[in-house]
Amino acid sequence: MSAVTTWNIDPAHSSLLFVARHMVVARVHGRFERITGTLKVSPEQPVQGEVEVSAETASIYTGSTDRDAHLRSADFLDADNAPKLIFRSTKVEPTGGSSFRLLGDLTIRNVSQPVVFEARHTATSKDPWGHTRLIYTARATINRSDYGIRWNKTLDNGGWLVGEKVDIELDIQAIPATA
Repeated sequence: MSAVTTWNIDPAHSSLLFVARHMVVARVHGRFERITGTLKVSPEQPVQGEVEVSAETASIYTGSTDRDAHLRSADFLDADNAPKLIFRSTKVEPTGGSSFRLLGDLTIRNVSQPVVFEARHTATSKDPWGHTRLIYTARATINRSDYGIRWNKTLDNGGWLVGEKVDIELDIQAIPATA
């Protein structure tokens, strides 16, 4: 068994994505374009360890300039006063094979709430430059009002413009901190 080492998230090959309901039935997809983070893990035991992921809230991108500006505003992420979205793991629960639950605290708008990601170590491989990469996916669903994000509008049909639930997906490639 090898020692636990620090791995840096490769932001060029990693993503923090989200999906939220819009007008009851439609879905809006977005991402944070600037993410960083570290993993503390042994490559021989890739489903055990610690994770910290951070995204700059001002880097939100949905494909609509006006919507992105609104999402950065105090109605949603309040990027001026809460410049980072941060996840810090507190526990890893292996669930069999390469799958595990990643428990931790997610901070949005300076409000921290516990969250559970269903995660999977999808591969350990060498890139063309000889660096080992650990590759993971993780998914969770949060309630945005738990983080103080309550802005909404009622539709003519009685539904809400923006859904309460937000799906979050991480696709992470990590390289040794020494690389």
